Amino acid sequence: MDTGVGYMQLPFHKASVVRVQVPNHGYKNYNLKDYEMMTLDEKFRALEADNAPGQEVRQDIGDLDAIMRGSKFDGVPVDFSHGDVDAFPPTPGSPEAWKDGFNRGGQQAYTEYRGAAEIREGLADRLGAFTSRHISANSELIITPGTQGALFLALGATVTAGTKVAVVEPDYFANRKLVKFLGGEIVPIPLHYQGFLSENGPDLNRLEAAFKSGTKVFVFSTPNNPTGIVYSSSSIAAISALGAAHDVTIIVDQLYSRMLYSGEVYTHLRSCDIQPEKLITIMGPSKTESLSGFRLGTAFGTSTLIDRMERLQAIVSLRAAGYNQAALDTWFQEPLGWLKERISEHEAIRDELLTIFRAANLLTATPQAGSYLFPQLPPLNVDLNTFVRLLRHQADITVTPGSEFAPDSSDSIRLNFSQDHAAAVAAAVRIVKMVEVYKT
Repeated sequence: MDTGVGYMQLPFHKASVVRVQVPNHGYKNYNLKDYEMMTLDEKFRALEADNAPGQEVRQDIGDLDAIMRGSKFDGVPVDFSHGDVDAFPPTPGSPEAWKDGFNRGGQQAYTEYRGAAEIREGLADRLGAFTSRHISANSELIITPGTQGALFLALGATVTAGTKVAVVEPDYFANRKLVKFLGGEIVPIPLHYQGFLSENGPDLNRLEAAFKSGTKVFVFSTPNNPTGIVYSSSSIAAISALGAAHDVTIIVDQLYSRMLYSGEVYTHLRSCDIQPEKLITIMGPSKTESLSGFRLGTAFGTSTLIDRMERLQAIVSLRAAGYNQAALDTWFQEPLGWLKERISEHEAIRDELLTIFRAANLLTATPQAGSYLFPQLPPLNVDLNTFVRLLRHQADITVTPGSEFAPDSSDSIRLNFSQDHAAAVAAAVRIVKMVEVYKT
């Protein structure tokens, strides 16, 4: 059996053949007997964490000298795999809020599994106002160890062996991996993101067909990670109505919904008139607010799903770190003008990087929100993963390969441009030079 197997499709009912997605090789069919002999090691290798943000430093790059063209480039190292909290520090007051939580002692250290009641009360009011619909702090909200924790809990509460899950491609890399790890069957939904903004969004015809064929869960991000596009109001309304009509659980990641660029409009799915009965919204202060080091996230929505998520959290991590939860008291309560300035600074970096990449004929969608760019590369004389490793070895630049976000995005790289402005611009110039060196 091919031990390089990627995303596994667990048997559905008593099928004699199992279709398995293998990274960079499309799909292969395995008979059920061989599939059932897969080891736990093979299952965990399918999670493929090597290229996840922050993990690149563990890769061996000593073999690249033999294929490297030319000499190394000078420049300040830039890690585009995640945001730079030194360039954009956490929100004002967050260290003091954390200290206040620490000083509360045991009552803060050992909160309810779904989070401290007092903190949830304030969050429910602020998140409800932001998303235009009331949230019950007691039954419809949970505080999690980061939004990644919220995503795991939400999928863990809704996906089991054989569950058909609609997954947008490209989208956040953990969506596909978690669905497969939990035994679900991925139903890919293409995302249009390289045309006019009015034409961009998920393929709604494919989505409706998926729902009609038995898909029971839909997970996606808007603003989209990695492209930065925002789903239009009409797309959100259609998704909500389709979910309601076909009794589909909707899990929507709205992590960057506060960082909207000039003139952009955002529609919260939970504000739609027609809503699915089972809906979870995920948000957190880790990105726009640079509180990623606190590992804080929230999920809110259907009470039965929130209850399942709490029961799962109780055996995974017990709760989000107790003292850290206190930092959530600063969320949505930043000083006047703080958010506007942060957005303006990111928009300026976005615009300059877009100018650089487009001048080099690297097709790059315009992010409407967030801090991600997803430039498409021309044909290269090395594969994508090798080029990404060469970028780090030769140019001191870390990026995430597009194949992390969709199997057919092996010609793209993702950059988190929440970086020092000058360093990000200089690094973008080096990326263009590297493309020139290695293109066919």
